[in-house]
Amino acid sequence: MIALGIEGTAHTLGIGIVTEDKVLANVMDTLTTERGGIHPKEAAEHHAKLMKFLLKRALQEAEISIEDIDVIAFSQGPGLGPCLRVVATAARALAIRYNKPIVGVNHCIAHVEITKMFGIKDPVGLYVSGGNTQVLALEGGRYRVFGETLDIGIGNALDTFARELGLGFPGGPKIEKLAQKGEKYIELPYAVKGMDLSFSGLLTEAVRKFKSGRYKIEDIAYSFQETAFAALVEVTERAVAHTEKEEVVLVGGVAANNRLREMLKIMTEDRGVKFFVPPYDLCRDNGAMIAYTGLLMYKAGVMFKIEDTIVNQRFRTDEVEVTW
Repeated sequence: MIALGIEGTAHTLGIGIVTEDKVLANVMDTLTTERGGIHPKEAAEHHAKLMKFLLKRALQEAEISIEDIDVIAFSQGPGLGPCLRVVATAARALAIRYNKPIVGVNHCIAHVEITKMFGIKDPVGLYVSGGNTQVLALEGGRYRVFGETLDIGIGNALDTFARELGLGFPGGPKIEKLAQKGEKYIELPYAVKGMDLSFSGLLTEAVRKFKSGRYKIEDIAYSFQETAFAALVEVTERAVAHTEKEEVVLVGGVAANNRLREMLKIMTEDRGVKFFVPPYDLCRDNGAMIAYTGLLMYKAGVMFKIEDTIVNQRFRTDEVEVTW
């Protein structure tokens, strides 16, 4: 069976085509800025403008036609409302025009599910992106949130910090480069509250120290990363201890950060569990993960009527009954 997936929860429009065990195509385009952040309306316009072009490119790359598709999946949420509506409208139009079944996919779950294409069975997932930061694991037929951010996602924290430094968007990779040159750790707020995390105090203090002019920017970037990532690793380790699972996966756009990977690798080696990070194009927001999860759902008998495909900006991970 072949599934087509459309992802568009935020700044990236992605279209993926997959079978049960192979990615046939995974094309994407990300809205970026030189300064400032991303406006939802601008991101939606970006997606609408490129939808037809990327769809055509994905079909060409997969060497199939739209008629060969068995099911169409789309990111139903969580995400930015204008972006989600563009994606849902495109998916509905294709499903109706070509008489194909349609499935709405939870974006967060898709990030973890795509790792199963690589032999991962039952992991604890650390999902780190702009809008989301969660520690997830499948328990009792649902993906349970064992820990999450109480304010902003780690990706948004990094991007906001970069914006305050005048570095533009996306800021995470630029902060990572600065941090690699850092030599001195500067104490910053470390906020782990039970199993949850908070990054707003860390962000505020890092910006304050930068504006004071008393510290090297590289040292602040280094300290920001070390503090935030230590908290992420702590909560992930607690989830591993609680669930007794033997696999940890790192997914989401921030999974590209080499220092976070290094810290998680040290933790998992200490605990004797497997650590896995998918190829980067499957870590960031992408259509292949939506297609793959949609295909699993469809094969398990999950069916959507067109009227069921309303987007959900606050689609909670643990709302989905996992029957596949």
